[in-house]
Amino acid sequence: MAKTCVIVGGGYAGIHAVQSLQKAFRGEELNLVLIDKNPYHTRKVLLFKPAVNDEDIKIPFRDIFPSGVDFLQACVQSLEHERNMLRCLNPAGETFDVHYDYVVLAAGSVVRETETDKGGIALNGIEAAQKINKLWRANLKAAVTETDTHKKQSLMTITIAGAGLSGIETAAELVHSVRAYAKELGLEERAVKILLMNAHERLFMEGPSSVSDKLERSLREAGVTVCHQSRVMQATDGKVHLADGKELPSGLCLWTLGLQPNPMLKQMNVPLTEDGKVAVDHSYRVKGLPGVYSVGDCAHIVDAVSGKPDRMTCKEAGAQSARLGQVILADTNGTRAPVHKSYMDTYCWSIGPDNGMAWASKWGLSFVVAGKWGLKMRKFTWDIASLLRN
Repeated sequence: MAKTCVIVGGGYAGIHAVQSLQKAFRGEELNLVLIDKNPYHTRKVLLFKPAVNDEDIKIPFRDIFPSGVDFLQACVQSLEHERNMLRCLNPAGETFDVHYDYVVLAAGSVVRETETDKGGIALNGIEAAQKINKLWRANLKAAVTETDTHKKQSLMTITIAGAGLSGIETAAELVHSVRAYAKELGLEERAVKILLMNAHERLFMEGPSSVSDKLERSLREAGVTVCHQSRVMQATDGKVHLADGKELPSGLCLWTLGLQPNPMLKQMNVPLTEDGKVAVDHSYRVKGLPGVYSVGDCAHIVDAVSGKPDRMTCKEAGAQSARLGQVILADTNGTRAPVHKSYMDTYCWSIGPDNGMAWASKWGLSFVVAGKWGLKMRKFTWDIASLLRN
């Protein structure tokens, strides 16, 4: 009888896990079931796109996997390992159980958010991005007839609180589109301010300062104002309030504070680390639960040689999931399974619609590609992550 492998989550790790299992078990019987709360895969790294235009970043799962995969639209409520069952809730509010022989937890991560009284809006999903799009356009329209100089500047200023990858790409994309729309409305485009607030002393703390400097120069040339050692505490009444007591005019504040493991993991009855990630061994097996695996942002995965934990990025998730199929096949056959190996140090950024930058480090050497070729590399990583290229 064919066994069933259920993949929980259709993000980057989830879809790559499905593809990896299809390849590993080619010619062998294995039923694949993908469960996600939506009927589509969200290209989460592109959330800044609908915040500036009407770009669709959803891909129906049936377009990614036309055959060979059963899809269930539901939220997984709990994992009952003793019965090899997942308790699920469908959009109609009905609960049902799904049997598994193997289950892959690829529930991913969610955007960190602040308390509601802090003001601003977190770029945490498509609906939030679309709301942001409407807000900055409404602010610019209001600025056309505003006669008070300070209020006008506030309406033409957007603050990005958080200068990681999402904050950088959002700021660069916004400055291009917002200035173009301001010009269309008859406003002085150079009066538009995009403030990127960085709590650290420089950008890209994960890499060398020379790369940070080059990245910052590109942002400033694009029109983004980068503010270091600046932490936004609150956004109210057309101002952002900083930790050092300063206040800056800003009609819109966007929070891009990074990621945290999906909180739904707390109800999965699996071992978690202190920061809420699933505890796994070097072959992605959940500790103490045979047949249960986890990859991607929701898993605490460590390189067996270096002891270095993987970061929460789609490139790491893709590499882990690509290995997972061979791990599960080996466990099925009772042979030695592959172990995790860290991905090489590499980062890519888009810096607006016409510019980009890529950095990689190997054998103690750093490689940087900038300009249109840097953007081509960034677009390639976006497409690979969502299985748009094979």
